[in-house]
Amino acid sequence: VQLQASGGGLVQPGGSLRLSCSASGSISRFAAISWYRQAPGMSREGVAHISSDGTINYANSVKGRFTISRDNVKNTVYLQMNSLNSEDTAVYYCFAPVYNHWGQGTQVTVSS
Repeated sequence: VQLQASGGGLVQPGGSLRLSCSASGSISRFAAISWYRQAPGMSREGVAHISSDGTINYANSVKGRFTISRDNVKNTVYLQMNSLNSEDTAVYYCFAPVYNHWGQGTQVTVSS
């Protein structure tokens, strides 16, 4: 069971990034996947979730700016992040709740 998060980096306010969460091993390509983030000194918070049937939920703080999607062929879940601001700076993790498995995290820094 492995989740590999990637795509983080440094972006200016108002910019965009796309994170990827690639699943391998015994993780079903239809497994529910969540994105969480943790800013310095803060607790980890849920950002977006896509269930096995495709139902999607977002945290209020990212609604209208972030889009979660999946490519079942590639067994990858994406998080498209637009209109980024400094409050989005955090380490972003993907999580497979059925497997109780976390990816390693990818740093997103929004700064001018």
